[in-house]
Amino acid sequence: MRVTNQSKNTVLADRCIVANTFLSRLKGLLGTSSLSQGEGLLLVGEKSIHTFFMAYPIDVVYINAEKTVIRLDRNLVPNRIGKHSAQSAYILELPVGVINSSRTDIGDQLQFSVE
Repeated sequence: MRVTNQSKNTVLADRCIVANTFLSRLKGLLGTSSLSQGEGLLLVGEKSIHTFFMAYPIDVVYINAEKTVIRLDRNLVPNRIGKHSAQSAYILELPVGVINSSRTDIGDQLQFSVE
């Protein structure tokens, strides 16, 4: 899946895995050694995340049902709990620096597309 920021005409991930089952969301990025540029993980139906047992930090984008960015966590390091967001319908996990390089801000409109 490809995730683009329509508001800024930038790409957040062009190789995004979708985690939309209990087991895929439970596993998340656990057991991976890194996320390369262009990669991401889209958690469907999540309100919060954690980075326990992860080996690297991530950027985190919280997205509502209308695919609008509602919260950003830059450089969430291992062994932390992300903020809970009741309005979140999706959470996008990305390599550190993608939020800044894509100029993504709260209120931006995202698009999900299958390439």
